Amino acid sequence: MLPKHRAAAAIFLLLVFLLYTFFNEPSLPTPYRATWRGKMSVTHTVLFQFKSDLPAAEVKAACARFLALKETCIHPTHNGNYILSLKGGKDNSPEGLQNGITHGFVVEFSSVEDRDYYVTNDPTHMAFVKSIEELVEKAIVVDFKNGEY
Repeated sequence: MLPKHRAAAAIFLLLVFLLYTFFNEPSLPTPYRATWRGKMSVTHTVLFQFKSDLPAAEVKAACARFLALKETCIHPTHNGNYILSLKGGKDNSPEGLQNGITHGFVVEFSSVEDRDYYVTNDPTHMAFVKSIEELVEKAIVVDFKNGEY
């Protein structure tokens, strides 16, 4: 029988091995693999100026469709969701610097590759963009990696 400290060390090494194996599993959803490997996430910021003559219900429906993308966008490599977080809403800033922008959304991806797939290839995202073309007066998009200046 192993002394207690050797048994504890063996259990610790086994745990490290299992965690390493799990987080490097190719079938693991991208957000978990990327986080484990220390990649920095990408923030995709989207600002809309909805047309002023749109009924409020139509604007709310468009916003709901945008927020639903977190669950409906599926990455073809691992057949799972790949948007880490998505939030947004109607502007309520008292600063008066909106320049017509009425709504803002923040989408977080685990990698540039995931963001690029979303922007250029994801059929669900492309359908959403098409669905709001006639509703939006102006759109502004700014993407960044936190801490890169």
